[in-house]
Amino acid sequence: MIQLFTFPEAFGLRNVSPFCLKVEMALSHLGQEFEIVLEHDPRKSPKGKLPYITDGGRTIADSELIFDYLDEKTGGGLYGHLTPGEYGHGLAFARLAEDHLYWLMVASRWLDDDWFPNVQSGFFSSFPPVVRNVVGTIARRQVRNTLALQGLGKHNFEEQKSFARRDFKALTDVLEGSNYLAGERMTVFDFSVASLLAGLIDNKPATWLSVIAEEYPALRIYAERIQEEVGVYARA
Repeated sequence: MIQLFTFPEAFGLRNVSPFCLKVEMALSHLGQEFEIVLEHDPRKSPKGKLPYITDGGRTIADSELIFDYLDEKTGGGLYGHLTPGEYGHGLAFARLAEDHLYWLMVASRWLDDDWFPNVQSGFFSSFPPVVRNVVGTIARRQVRNTLALQGLGKHNFEEQKSFARRDFKALTDVLEGSNYLAGERMTVFDFSVASLLAGLIDNKPATWLSVIAEEYPALRIYAERIQEEVGVYARA
């Protein structure tokens, strides 16, 4: 049986990472038998991050590589039916969500002084209070440095909010008149985008990014549709 290693519940979400959630969506969509294994410390994973899966003695880390493995395992169950246009269109918007909007979600959780206590209680609650504060501070500094290297961390708050609205507007525009991201049928790329949107919209308490997302109601409708169709939800 496939084992999916993922984060435990936090922030009102049963699956706090969109990358973990999208793999769970894919496994359910493909009808694969699997079990979820909660992992509190991503450093224990092969690449120091979650998710990863094990299957018949094999270990595959990183959600995109997991998708490749599942596609091969199921004879093209994820990508085999896509037209070149669907693949290109879907991949481009998945990249927007995962390589840009995701980092704004990270910033809204980790760099907001008012919201950061939720990170400490959500991720580091198993540590004694004094240790929790030290570990949380070190982790926050690492996240801040990563965001600076990525580029978004070099922009001020108002600029970050402007970038978020551009991303949300682009996704709203592409979904206008369509229920799905890449055309008239659900594709693997809907898992990538819907998992990200569900995680930031249903994040509790709301972050500044969650509040901005509510300005685009079509995105909540879309995220709910995909979650309902695959029977996998972000919220606890």
